Amino acid sequence: MGAKSKGPYYTNETNCVIDDRQNCMKYGRPDSDFLHWRWKPNDCELPLFDATQFLQIVRGKTLSFVGDSLARNQMQSLVCLLATAAIPVDVSETPDTRFRRWLYKDYNFTIMALWSPLLIKSHETDPCYTLMNLYLDKADDVWASQVDKADIVIISGGQWFFRPFLYYENDQLIGCYLCNDKNKLKGRLVMLRPYSPSHFENGEWNNGGNCNRTSPFKKEEMKLDGYELKMYMTQLEEFKAAEREGRKRGSVKFKLLDTTEAMVMRPDGHPSYYGHWPNEKQIPDCVHWCMPGPVDTWNELLLATLKMDYSEIETELCLIRKMKE
Repeated sequence: MGAKSKGPYYTNETNCVIDDRQNCMKYGRPDSDFLHWRWKPNDCELPLFDATQFLQIVRGKTLSFVGDSLARNQMQSLVCLLATAAIPVDVSETPDTRFRRWLYKDYNFTIMALWSPLLIKSHETDPCYTLMNLYLDKADDVWASQVDKADIVIISGGQWFFRPFLYYENDQLIGCYLCNDKNKLKGRLVMLRPYSPSHFENGEWNNGGNCNRTSPFKKEEMKLDGYELKMYMTQLEEFKAAEREGRKRGSVKFKLLDTTEAMVMRPDGHPSYYGHWPNEKQIPDCVHWCMPGPVDTWNELLLATLKMDYSEIETELCLIRKMKE
């Protein structure tokens, strides 16, 4: 994992909104080591997050988080990380917090959250969500109708795809998953943040599983296998296909914001039972991430990626200017 840092970027008393479900310190988590471990990539150092530098890079742009509640987890982390440099204005068009919009006036920078856990058109066949129709060839209009307003798009997904589904293409049923039966992106930069692992131990989420560890895995303990590994590898394959298509069209640049390896090592970073008061008997949350916590690494990687992209654009513009001289 690398050396421990001096402390978290923010706390649950910082001037930003931390969802109660990830506010582990508010609900009395007794250990704090999880706040200090930092991801150490091979052969390089991941720079600390610099809020002012981030805002300068994204000046005049709109950043959209598209996906599930983990996308929202990252968005909330980013807002807290930026709070040391600027406080945004809530310009949301709806009271539904799944579609939050924040405007940083001094930088003309907007963060936009678009709730779309399946990314494609879906329709529940019953109110209990026990079986849903998925239309594989149709994007979810919730984000498809809005994403053209964004300059940077971060797509997150994975956990929702392990539910019972009926798959449709051209409005024809072509298959299903757990069904007891036989078997338009438009923007300058699109990022995929692949699978975020859960860490249930001693059972699954619905039969006694928990995540009570207080320190990261050692490298030899870390593993991604089974359906999680299959999901991750599938996402990488589809990302490469989208990247090839983007190069052909020349209008969309794709980047991989690969947080998976870093997060596999962090079974200590989930809310577990500390996303609510002790007397509230609920299932432990071993999917989302405490704030502050390992989720802040996602935005350290985001800033590092944007800095590289910004540098590439400046180099290209410099070459163009020289050619014109």
